[in-house]
Amino acid sequence: MKASVIIPTKNPGPIFHKVLSAVLNQAVDFDYEVLVVDSGSTDGTVEYIGNLKNANLRLHCIEPSSFGHGRTRNMGIQMTTGQYAVLITHDAMPASENWLDALVSAADKDDSIAGVFGRHIAYPGASPFTKRELELHFSGFAADPVVSIEDPDRYARDQGYRQFLHFFSDNNALVRRSVWETLPYPDVDFAEDQIWARKIVEAGFKKAYAHEAVVFHSHDYSLVERLQRSFDESYAFYRLFGYVLCADLKSMLRSWVALSVRDLSYVRSESLRNFSFIDIVRMPFDNLMRLMGHYLGARGDKLPPRVRRLFSWDQRLMNGLRSSSQDMK
Repeated sequence: MKASVIIPTKNPGPIFHKVLSAVLNQAVDFDYEVLVVDSGSTDGTVEYIGNLKNANLRLHCIEPSSFGHGRTRNMGIQMTTGQYAVLITHDAMPASENWLDALVSAADKDDSIAGVFGRHIAYPGASPFTKRELELHFSGFAADPVVSIEDPDRYARDQGYRQFLHFFSDNNALVRRSVWETLPYPDVDFAEDQIWARKIVEAGFKKAYAHEAVVFHSHDYSLVERLQRSFDESYAFYRLFGYVLCADLKSMLRSWVALSVRDLSYVRSESLRNFSFIDIVRMPFDNLMRLMGHYLGARGDKLPPRVRRLFSWDQRLMNGLRSSSQDMK
C-alpha cells in the first residue's frame, strides 16, 4: 500500500461529506486506503460513514476522553499500512483530485524527506483578509520547498529560522512511515505537528512543502476567539520552543500599525466590491486581538491560572503542555 489517509473526526457537520468524497476520489496510479477515527460524533457522521460502500474506507471509533492530537494520529498510523501516512482534519477539503498525488510525489523525490505539508486556501465564503492571510503565509515556503538544518549556528541563534524549519501542519500533511516508526508524534494537545517537525530536522531529515497539494481550510474568528486562539498559540510556542511572538508593548503597537496599514493598502489595491463594510471596520480590531494574544501568551507563566484559563480557547492546552516535556527531548 502506497498511502494511508487518516482523518480524525468529531461532529464535523455536513462539510465532512464533501471532504470524504474528495479524499475517496483522488486521481492516482497507486493504491491507498482511508481511515476515519471518530471520537464521539453525535451529528450523524458515524452513520454516514457506515452507509458508504467503499472497500478502501474504514471507520474506527474511540471514546472522547481518549482523544489526543498526537496520540490519536499515532494510533491511526499504527492501524494502517501505507508507506506514507497522510493526515488531514475533518474540515480540510482537498481542492482537486490531484491533492494526494502532489503530496506523495514530493516525498518520492528523496528518501530523506521525512514529512511533507501542503498549502491551505480559504473557503470561497471566507473574509478577503482571511484569504489574503493564507496566501501570504504559504507563499513564504514556495521558494525553498525542501529544507533541513544546513546552518547549525544559525539554527541555534535565529528564532525566525527555527520557526521556518519547524512549521508543519497536519491539517494537510504526509509522514514517512519508516521515520515515524522511530520518531512518532508526541502525545500532546497542541503543536504536535511542529514538535514532530523539530524532532525530524534535528535528527537530520528533510521537510518538504508541496504547493500543489491544496486543501480548503479556513476560519473567520470572532474578535474574542482571535484573542484566545492567539493566546494559545503564543503561550504554547513560548513553553514548547522558547519563541516570544511579541517582545514588548512597543513592538506590539508597531506591529499593529504595520499590519493595519498593510491591510488597508490591500483594500485600496483591490475592488471595494470584494470587501464588506464590516470586514474593513473590524480588520484593525482583529489585528489588535491577534497581537494582544501573542503579547499575553508570551507572558502566560506570569498570569494567575484563572486568568490563563480565561484567555485560553482550548482548555486541554495546559495538559498538552505539561505532558510534552519528555517528548521534546
